[in-house]
Amino acid sequence: MQKLIEIKNIFKIYNTGYAKVYALSDVSLNINRGDFTAIIGKSGSGKSTLMNILGCLDVPTSGKYFLDGEEVSELSERKLSYIRNKVIGFIFQSFNLVPTMTALENVELPLIYRKTEKKKRHTLAVSALEMVGLSERMNHRPFELSGGQQQRVAIARAIATEPPLILADEPTGNLDAGSSDEIMRILSELHNSGKTVVIITHDNSIAAMADKRIEISDGRII
Repeated sequence: MQKLIEIKNIFKIYNTGYAKVYALSDVSLNINRGDFTAIIGKSGSGKSTLMNILGCLDVPTSGKYFLDGEEVSELSERKLSYIRNKVIGFIFQSFNLVPTMTALENVELPLIYRKTEKKKRHTLAVSALEMVGLSERMNHRPFELSGGQQQRVAIARAIATEPPLILADEPTGNLDAGSSDEIMRILSELHNSGKTVVIITHDNSIAAMADKRIEISDGRII
């Protein structure tokens, strides 16, 4: 299969002033287009640092990251912004919804940044919310939704731009078992529709639902 993500000998080092902290140490991995991959590790293992690098939200201290064949360090800020907005859909543990906006308005937000025409962005946002089973909750604000429903809004926002790659950082971390199962079902359906899905998790039962598992400890893949 075609490689979508290729990381070679990545280090991420923080200088605290007293000592160097190795968040990632000599990490190499490949994720193929269409994979459903879980990156699992305990708190402080380096998995979120790795996710930030995969999402072009942070840069490694050394090593190379190729996304769809392009070396990320050589891309312009304009191209990186395009990737973050169009190529990658982000799902975070904390939902990151705007509290004063309805579910529909939250999902439309990245489409506004893309300058998508109003009628088209409404259609895309409605379709994304229908896909996650929230067609009857579109006009509700986050405080009127359960945690599981808020995470489904976040997923709808992530997929409204129709990105080929979904990065989910602890997407079930704040949810009960029933809501977690529903989120994983939606992510599995996205994978079955052709998306490449990468999940960061500390939960073995969540990681077991992916097709591929990468374990990280103390900044190293084990």
